Amino acid sequence: MTDVDTGFAAPALRAGRPNPGERPSGPAYRHQSVSADRPRPAYPPTQRTAGEPRPVRASGAIGLWASLPRELAIRFKPRVDPLARAILQEVQRAVPEYRQPLEGAFGHIITQGVRQAIIQCLDSVGTPGAVPLETWTTVFRNLGKIEFNEGRSLDCLQTAYRVGGRVAWRHISEFGQAAGVAADTLCTSAEAIFAYVDEISALSIEGYTAAQTRAAGTRARRRRRLLELLLADPPSAPQTISAQAATAQWALPAEVTVVALEPRADQHSLAAPDLHPDVLVDLEGGEPCLVTGDAEKHLKNLGERLAGWRAVIGPTVRLTDAPRSLLWARRTLKLVQRGVLPDAPVTHCTDHLSTLWLLADEFLVRELCSRSLEPFNDLTPKQRARLGETLLIWLQSRGSAPEIAKKLKVHPQTVRYRMHQLIDLFGDRLNNADDRLDMEIALRAEALLGS
Repeated sequence: MTDVDTGFAAPALRAGRPNPGERPSGPAYRHQSVSADRPRPAYPPTQRTAGEPRPVRASGAIGLWASLPRELAIRFKPRVDPLARAILQEVQRAVPEYRQPLEGAFGHIITQGVRQAIIQCLDSVGTPGAVPLETWTTVFRNLGKIEFNEGRSLDCLQTAYRVGGRVAWRHISEFGQAAGVAADTLCTSAEAIFAYVDEISALSIEGYTAAQTRAAGTRARRRRRLLELLLADPPSAPQTISAQAATAQWALPAEVTVVALEPRADQHSLAAPDLHPDVLVDLEGGEPCLVTGDAEKHLKNLGERLAGWRAVIGPTVRLTDAPRSLLWARRTLKLVQRGVLPDAPVTHCTDHLSTLWLLADEFLVRELCSRSLEPFNDLTPKQRARLGETLLIWLQSRGSAPEIAKKLKVHPQTVRYRMHQLIDLFGDRLNNADDRLDMEIALRAEALLGS
């Protein structure tokens, strides 16, 4: 029983149930009358006295096998090997994935596994509890796990079960006809096969699903660790990243794009994001983010895929510069939070590079504003706003009074008056290129910062 207890990589009595709407063919389901011309059945139904209730039969495959006469199993034992060979032949014919020479480890496992599974069923016939329930469940859960680990779908296993079930029923019905087995007994045998197929199918699905879930969880943890290594500051060693990428089954790209994420305040619950499997994601950390090696493909329609999230896409950079992409994505996100940049479901850093550069160090920017715009210090806020707006447009366009007036939507004479005021305040600094550059930067920064 060692092969059965430890599981095997190919079908072990992969018996399968015919279509539930079809009754098995053969003599077992035809009415069998006992007459003087025919011998009595070798396994007649148990005699009951008049009025005695029909005994309650145990449910499930084990109970059904146990309700059959023990003599039936003893008489069937010589047919175990022919049945095993027939099942193997039909399964290999029906399932191409199992169509390989029955030699070496594969051949040993499949042949011994099928034979032991048949014997396991026979050992249960007429002997309740002969085969522990754990033995059945462990074997077929393991089969499901092995199928997943071998990279096959459950279709292969389920097909093999159905094929094996048809072969097993054909052999048992032929045996029953030759041995004169009673119709009730053969009906129970068929029901036991069908129940057996249903139960082992369900167990294999459980095992397959468990292995799939465990593998997905393991891969998710490994990819989460890879994301942490890619974004670590100071940077992780290239060898460490490469090794972790191989473990996480993630092909290292030449360039990556990092996206900073934030739950939107107007969302009460967040739906699971609809992202490509190759996107590295961290939605549970204090600063959620994602990393992709193919932004054009993976970030298309990102706003729809990340319903309930605010996303800021950092610049595409070399793999080793991934922390920089995250840095600028998060800086951009902070500007969105402060209202410096427009609030949108998705913001691209590259659309706001001048703003990011200008506000990269706000201390220096404020120092520049203080020094370059010092002549405004004695003005009222309203005077400062009007003259600052006029000065910025003049610095940007160096246009005439009518041109500036058109942009400001005021009378040209108003512009001339304001320009005279600016000349009185700044004097020759308006003729110095460096001073003009400092003034323009300062005025743009003030406009962005709202001060």
